[in-house]
Amino acid sequence: MPTITTDDGCPINVEIAGSDTAPVLMLSNSLGTNLHMWDEQVPEWSKHFRVVRYDRRGHGKSGVPKGPYSMERFGRDVIAVLDGLNIKKTHWCGLSMGGMVGQWLGANAPGRIDRLILSNTHFNYADKQPWLDRIKLVEEKGLAPLVDPNMERWFTKGFRERAPEAIARMKEMFGSTAPAGYVACCQAIAAMDFTASNPTITAPTLVIVGAQDPATPPAAGEAIAKQIKGAQVASIDAAHIANIEQPKAYAETVLKFLN
Repeated sequence: MPTITTDDGCPINVEIAGSDTAPVLMLSNSLGTNLHMWDEQVPEWSKHFRVVRYDRRGHGKSGVPKGPYSMERFGRDVIAVLDGLNIKKTHWCGLSMGGMVGQWLGANAPGRIDRLILSNTHFNYADKQPWLDRIKLVEEKGLAPLVDPNMERWFTKGFRERAPEAIARMKEMFGSTAPAGYVACCQAIAAMDFTASNPTITAPTLVIVGAQDPATPPAAGEAIAKQIKGAQVASIDAAHIANIEQPKAYAETVLKFLN
């Protein structure tokens, strides 16, 4: 699969599935995961779309340049991938941090985005302290202290109990993230504020919320939907990483919006 190099020299790992002639659907993952968080959706979605997924800088097999990063930087990375693949326009489905990058793209690169799906995400954290505390913890002790608390935020108790294999896979994915990349991404999230730019988004938008999401509660998604004219809201009975907790419902929700 291709590696695309951005304008500042960062290699971005990309995987593609589906027909070259199909409409493009680009997927963007959450903080502390890689492109494999979409493994359960890609077989179905690639029947309908050319599915492009990638590892954000600081994650997976992509480069880990020195931080801090920014939402603009992530957005420009996406444009570099699109340009590198000669893709003029794409549907976008981003979960958590992927939804944050999607908000930047919708406002700042409207010509590149067809339909926009913003899933389990936020637009601004008024209280930066929890992010600053998390940055300090990872800088001092690495990611290990966050593994178990993250699983509790990401998935409901019921799912954690009934799907130990999925939890083990996600723990491994999170634990393999580069601490420096994780910190640089946390810095970007702490600095993010799309309050003024979201009302300029014109792409048809679906906001997916997890009914039991403690990390980006439904109220955050509903606030985003109110900022974007005509945006729809869909609720899935899951915590934060909704596409893994409810893979079938999630896949169907996305396809219904895009078709």
